[in-house]
Amino acid sequence: MEYQKNDLVTVTIEDMGNEGEGIGKVNGFTLFVKDAVLGDTVEARIVKNKKNYAYARLEKVVTPSPFRVTPACAYHRQCGGCQLQALSYQKQLEFKQKKIRDNLIRIGGFSPEYIDAKMEPVIGMEEPFHYRNKAQYPVGTDREGNVITGFYAGRTHSIIANTDCCLGASKNKDILEIILDYMRTCHVSAYNEITGEGLIRHILIRTGFTSKEIMVCLVINRNRTGSPKGNKNREYLPRQNELIQRLAEIENMTSVSVSINTERNNVIMGKEIHTLWGSPVISDTIHVRDMQKEGYPFTGKELTFHISPLSFYQVNPVQTEKLYSLALEYAGLTGRETVWDLYCGIGTISLFLASNAKKVYGVEVVLQAVEDARENAKRNGICNAQFFLGKAEEVLPEFYEKAGKDFDSAADMLHPDVIVVDPPRKGCDEACLQTMLQMQPERIVYVSCDCATLARDLKVLCDGGYELKKVRGVDQFGMTVHVETVCLLSKLGVK
Repeated sequence: MEYQKNDLVTVTIEDMGNEGEGIGKVNGFTLFVKDAVLGDTVEARIVKNKKNYAYARLEKVVTPSPFRVTPACAYHRQCGGCQLQALSYQKQLEFKQKKIRDNLIRIGGFSPEYIDAKMEPVIGMEEPFHYRNKAQYPVGTDREGNVITGFYAGRTHSIIANTDCCLGASKNKDILEIILDYMRTCHVSAYNEITGEGLIRHILIRTGFTSKEIMVCLVINRNRTGSPKGNKNREYLPRQNELIQRLAEIENMTSVSVSINTERNNVIMGKEIHTLWGSPVISDTIHVRDMQKEGYPFTGKELTFHISPLSFYQVNPVQTEKLYSLALEYAGLTGRETVWDLYCGIGTISLFLASNAKKVYGVEVVLQAVEDARENAKRNGICNAQFFLGKAEEVLPEFYEKAGKDFDSAADMLHPDVIVVDPPRKGCDEACLQTMLQMQPERIVYVSCDCATLARDLKVLCDGGYELKKVRGVDQFGMTVHVETVCLLSKLGVK
């Protein structure tokens, strides 16, 4: 039987896809149904038809799955942020374990038996709500012209008005309501992506979960105006002191700034940041527990980091401690090792590594992040970490080529004991992978936010003389389809 667009079908969901969509079959014809969960029987309307499969929209849950729960957010279906809120949290963890496993088998080329012997259970969250220490809210207008903020609907730039996201910090709602009221009262315009007009584009809120410090940064579509030349108190916002005064009354408010972005693109933050009130940064603390597993003499460490509006910093602080503890455990440090930390950001992993290694070299492409990493090292009294500016795929090969001419003085750097890599979603560049193989570290610890590109890169590394020893997921992003993965690889012949 052939199905057509707008046909209504009843289907039982037998599996879930990588993006959280339910998968079922009707007369051998596969349907992908957004918002349906494993075990549901649903009525779905076909919205896009292909030869052997179709995409469908959930119209009605006929028989709910035993794993279906009542979502905490009324907008969970429209919003592009939370794909799994209707699925019980235990099943979410099972979904993520399966996602990692399936990608390693399908893309990485590993056998199911091999992966099952290497995988450890996903590390879940005790509280999978209100865990994000960073949120970026687009600002716009509704059909009546009212100023709104919230999140984009899935695969669109249409804003769903919502100031009370159940994943964000609890005070975000109060902050957003103050800013919206200020915009209405002072007739401050919202940015329009189509015309390129309007002032306020996005609202960034960051919260230190340990320090409790709060940062607000407004992304605006113009430079400062309204004051004589040379006056440092020029206004970036109309009647900005009224907004600052109200934000400053919020407990633990630490920093209010603007980011200048006049470009017509989808990049949220501008490169130019100006502090309007308080500090240009907030601080937060990460504690990595004592690591005694397998006899390694790890030292538990508490480090404090300064975070600017542009800093990369893991968004889930509770799970970050578990993630870094796992990475340290896999690194197997005894205090004698030389370590490279690629894509090091503001040095969060590097500095924990440095507390247990002889020397750590970090590489990062963002200048501000490198400066932050160096300052964070000084702030925490760490002297055995050095940071390089540039792309890992360019810095590492260039260093290897230059240092190779003076091998004796650079032996430790050329052939480190451990390489830790935490790349962006696109994974490692081919040149970076090849240089890692040339440097032949005893161990590689790969931290990934995308298990598909991880699987691709693991295939290259394992074909190049490394063995996959351990794999474990860490749920950094509850209610979403995303999962962090940590892998340990060992050079063949090394125990």
